[in-house]
Amino acid sequence: MSSRISTPSHFFVFVVVRVADRLLVVHEAKHGQRWYAPAGGVEPGESLAEAAVRETMEEAGVLVRPLGIAGVEHKWTAPSSGGPLGAWWRYIVVAEPVTPPGPAFASPKRSPDEHTLEARWVTRAELARLPLRHPEVLGAFDLPLDVPRVPMASEAALPMPAPRPLSS
Repeated sequence: MSSRISTPSHFFVFVVVRVADRLLVVHEAKHGQRWYAPAGGVEPGESLAEAAVRETMEEAGVLVRPLGIAGVEHKWTAPSSGGPLGAWWRYIVVAEPVTPPGPAFASPKRSPDEHTLEARWVTRAELARLPLRHPEVLGAFDLPLDVPRVPMASEAALPMPAPRPLSS
């Protein structure tokens, strides 16, 4: 009888918040102070939806409603110092701001903190001129906003209004 060895795994969310021709991006305090989408690790006991809401609020100051998962990425991480092989999982979560577009549009944070220096709504052309942590952020403009609805654990516990149709 063989025994299985557990694999240390790390889970992350990459949150795509796009309304019409604008994408929510953050100017990171780390990673060379470059621009990226709200993203980060899923904390123990937290659902993917909760992580997406928390990361976007912490980094951009915008309350969002997760709509679904647009993709899942996986890679194996090399053992360090003789440790075990690990796994890295990233969930691309599409979300919308809870505050609808208009005069009271969801205003991102402008004051720096330990997470980010600022956040902005940008067009594809504006994003292309910013120093990016990774060019994958530009690909967020190519994701469909009408992703298939994928139930996310504990989502019902989040205080959010009912979904509304997005304009594309």
